[in-house]
Amino acid sequence: MLSRVADSLYWMSRYLERAEHTTRMLDVNLNLMLDESSTSSERRWQRVLQALGKPKRVKWDDNPYELTRTLTFDTGVKASVLSCIIAARENSRHVREQISTEQWHRLNSLYLEVTRPELQTSMQMQAQFESDETPAAFLQQVMEAVHQFQGVTDSTMSHGEGWQFIQVGRSLERASATAMLLEAYQEDLWAEPGGVDGNEYLEWMGLLRSATAFEAYCKVYTADLTPERILEFLLLDPEFPHSLRFSIDAMQQALSAIDRSGGGGSRTEPLSRLAGRVYASLAYTSVDEILDQGVVPYLRRIQTQCSEIHNTIYQLYIDYSIQSALTGSSN
Repeated sequence: MLSRVADSLYWMSRYLERAEHTTRMLDVNLNLMLDESSTSSERRWQRVLQALGKPKRVKWDDNPYELTRTLTFDTGVKASVLSCIIAARENSRHVREQISTEQWHRLNSLYLEVTRPELQTSMQMQAQFESDETPAAFLQQVMEAVHQFQGVTDSTMSHGEGWQFIQVGRSLERASATAMLLEAYQEDLWAEPGGVDGNEYLEWMGLLRSATAFEAYCKVYTADLTPERILEFLLLDPEFPHSLRFSIDAMQQALSAIDRSGGGGSRTEPLSRLAGRVYASLAYTSVDEILDQGVVPYLRRIQTQCSEIHNTIYQLYIDYSIQSALTGSSN
């Protein structure tokens, strides 16, 4: 596969996953505003920014609706929902011949919806976000559109090398987002071991909902929210799609499929080792071991490993030289 095609498919997938994650974070925390004090409000929205990687040019100014507007519509912020959708659509345009017509129509429709002129008018946005209704309907629309695109991708695109690059992008973005989300909550979540009650219950429920995990968690552990079980589920559960272990496993499987389609060889061994190492750290550990060694160092190590995997993917498949490609194919 041409490097430009792999690059566009990879980033199209990452940007859409990032947009969906941001909209979900905003939607969950706007809904939680109904049950909070002013003190918890500030702490909650600071945590949102941390979980989103502290986007540049975005600061908490004691106005959740202003922050939501910025993270949703401000194209000057690269991490905003609108910026991510525009970037995803641009990447899909570059590989229009590689994706299905249904994929293009779904993503292009989302792009046209979020770039409607009236949504770009500041006064109209002000009226929308400061009315009695929150922007929940719009945020839900974006989330549903991304889910539809993912479903259309799986059902209409050949599951060859291009589809595998889409899976790599989605899984790597999701793993990084989950690790940052857990780190943002760590000070509150594991400061008081032994369970939660009162307002704390809402915070842990918000964490699970931010990872679409509340219902899935309850089916495994019932509604008994404890810090250790939440950590175990979001890190180590092998069956839940937003857990770190599941995401890394999906990424590793996609990378293996890409490796096989390209003939493998010693050139790809560094990437295989990196992916295997991070998977092993999730598949062959327990929540008690993670708590003993420290949650934050563990999460940051995973984030570092995800960055290394991203860089190695670029070295192997995107920025590689012709000579290295020829050398790798001859091994």
